[in-house]
Amino acid sequence: MLSDFLGNDLGKVANELNKLFLVVRQGSRITPEDVEKNIGISKDFNALELTEALGSKNILKANRIINYFGANPSANPFQPITGILFNYFTKLFRYHFLTDKSEKAVGSALGIPPFVARYYIVAANKYNKTKLFEILGIIREYDMKSKGLESATGVTQGDLLKEMVFKILH
Repeated sequence: MLSDFLGNDLGKVANELNKLFLVVRQGSRITPEDVEKNIGISKDFNALELTEALGSKNILKANRIINYFGANPSANPFQPITGILFNYFTKLFRYHFLTDKSEKAVGSALGIPPFVARYYIVAANKYNKTKLFEILGIIREYDMKSKGLESATGVTQGDLLKEMVFKILH
């Protein structure tokens, strides 16, 4: 959650972690609620929640998240979001080629914890191989557009994100 919001600036991450260490009792676990309450990151509007919304084909939730991203482009830059989506859908695509589709085997093959694997299994059942291949192309296309290639001038990254998510879901 911190890296999604703060990016890869280790100084920022260290600063925010120091804030958390001041308010969270030593030895206790830092929860998403602690991060949200003390750093101001909304757990409902981050790239991981977007992948969950897309994986479950929750159109309303996905649209709320991308509208938030569009309204806050500096806090939610397009390129990291496309990277996270590309990794997510690549793993879903790889799932379809696994012979052992148990949670433990899926987790091991995709490099994710077994308890997270169940979400990937559910999502992979909503997207067939052909659609996933198409989605990877869509993400690549919109990544290029966000960098100024094949894109009309004056199109915001929020607009690109809305179009991309629409095409992924439909």
